[in-house]
Amino acid sequence: MSAGPEVRPEVRFVEVHGHRRAYAIAGSGPVLLLLHGLGCDHRTWRPVHLRLAEKYTVIAPDLLGHGLSDKPRADYSVGGYANGMRDLLTILGIDKVTVVGHSFGGGVAMQFAYQFPERTERMVLVGSGGLGPEVTPFIRAITTPGYHRLMGVLTLPGVRHVGMAGLHGLGRLPSKYTRDLPEVARIYDSFKDPRARAAIRHVVRGVVDWRGQVVTMSDRAYLTEVLPMCVVWGRDDQVIPATHALNAAALAPGARIELIADSGHFPHRDHPERFAEILDDFVGSTKPATYSRARWRRYLVDGPSLPVAQAAAGEPPVAPVTPAEPARARASAVRGLRLVGGARSSA
Repeated sequence: MSAGPEVRPEVRFVEVHGHRRAYAIAGSGPVLLLLHGLGCDHRTWRPVHLRLAEKYTVIAPDLLGHGLSDKPRADYSVGGYANGMRDLLTILGIDKVTVVGHSFGGGVAMQFAYQFPERTERMVLVGSGGLGPEVTPFIRAITTPGYHRLMGVLTLPGVRHVGMAGLHGLGRLPSKYTRDLPEVARIYDSFKDPRARAAIRHVVRGVVDWRGQVVTMSDRAYLTEVLPMCVVWGRDDQVIPATHALNAAALAPGARIELIADSGHFPHRDHPERFAEILDDFVGSTKPATYSRARWRRYLVDGPSLPVAQAAAGEPPVAPVTPAEPARARASAVRGLRLVGGARSSA
């Protein structure tokens, strides 16, 4: 797929519960709902938005507290965000979507699929939260008492400009450890708004503590047996480790797993053509989920099968890889995903 020059995402606004919500929309066809990560906005999807809009209706909202959307003192829980996406889609007259979530947006995508299975056709998780405790210390630091005051100093005009220039400069280095810094600079710049800083702090405190991620899909992963699911990860992700893709494979053996080489936490920006191809192939090769209340009740009553229950209890049935194991063993396990549950790796 290639981006056509006539395709441009249009930014629109709609009021939901008294708060202005921004969203970018382009294209026509089956609907893709793209949910950005922490501190980002709809612009993070621009490289793939244009490509995907050639075949799909692509909606990329700014989550409440982010981008051009309002930043009130409000509910910034994962469930609250899922409710907001349902209400946005209802206002737009859209019944069903393939939901695509990056990082924190992946957690919102999971919650949306769990709360509103009748409106979810497929789920795509991109470097997603909710699949293991590990997360970069920089995100954990947001939960500390001094974060708001320190960030207020670091985002003063002169300090912020120097810091952003440094991040962009380091981002030009040929290293997997600095690849994502230009995108980090964009997030850093958004923190100049104290309302955005407050919103981010509320978001992080709801999903992360000093030990790492708190919210997890592990106890409800068995419900994805009726939902086509794809997991995409950058092999060099320094924010949420790519080994979490292994957790996804253990929790949802039927999921398609794609690891993208030479990519960090933003594979949709590092390799937009490859990402768009993966997403298009996934949508084209799977049938949309159909909701049955009786079947949903049966799954809830019966609970998870033994292998998924073991994984949810911290006993992965696929490959016993733990955070304490050497990096080489963990990397080997991730490479082995191509052998797990029919999953396929792009590496």
